[in-house]
Amino acid sequence: MSGTTDLWTLAVIVGLAGVTVFTRCFFFILDRPWGLPDWAHRALHYAPVAALAAVVLPEVVMTDGHVISTWQDARLYAALAGAAWYFWRGGVLGTMLVGMAVYLPLHLGLGW
Repeated sequence: MSGTTDLWTLAVIVGLAGVTVFTRCFFFILDRPWGLPDWAHRALHYAPVAALAAVVLPEVVMTDGHVISTWQDARLYAALAGAAWYFWRGGVLGTMLVGMAVYLPLHLGLGW
């Protein structure tokens, strides 16, 4: 490595640290209280559900970046069983247990 590379790396690290400190301290720097508008408060109520759907849904319906093309996939049945349990009884723990109780026999037993 040359001296220029080391200086460039150091400059990037210092710059990123400065941006991080500024953005994290931004609300402390302001001289008056700051609040979110009402529409932003309403939107934040849906953020966890949207994030969970964005993470879980592709894992259920895709394999290696392609949409699954067969109905013989244990993830489909496990997701349907878990969703049915959630809407029938509610509760996250029961949803996970039912989903895994459907997934494991199909995946390990039938090789789906």
